Amino acid sequence: MRTTPGKGKRSRALERKAKRAARLAVPELKVEVTFRHVEPTDALRQYAERKFGHVAKALRRPSEAHLILSVDKYRHSGEVTFKSGRLAATAVEEDRDLYAVIDLLADKIGGQLKRHVEKMTAKKTRVPSAPEILGGGAAEEPESV
Repeated sequence: MRTTPGKGKRSRALERKAKRAARLAVPELKVEVTFRHVEPTDALRQYAERKFGHVAKALRRPSEAHLILSVDKYRHSGEVTFKSGRLAATAVEEDRDLYAVIDLLADKIGGQLKRHVEKMTAKKTRVPSAPEILGGGAAEEPESV
């Protein structure tokens, strides 16, 4: 039995849960939406924020997206610039519906960011251990005479 008071099982579990939540927290995303030749609606703005919010989860760092939506007769087009740190990705799309344009832009930017993250993780290489450096790799058997 221990004589000094310590942390209980419950408080340690709560600490682990708080650390995990901090590690898995969704990064801050700032979405600016510019409307050209179309009335600005909160529904479109919220839809864009929700779609690009899913994209930002892959980066795990604060980022910002600038979305430009425009309408010319029956042609609805959109352009997005996504910035996070030194990374900048852009995409342009056209369709007959602004919601579809936002979907297509989010898919394009998501693919670009996914490729970027894969490249960064592929660059991380394992440091060789001391026996591998000194011994030249696998253990060699002595030659018989």
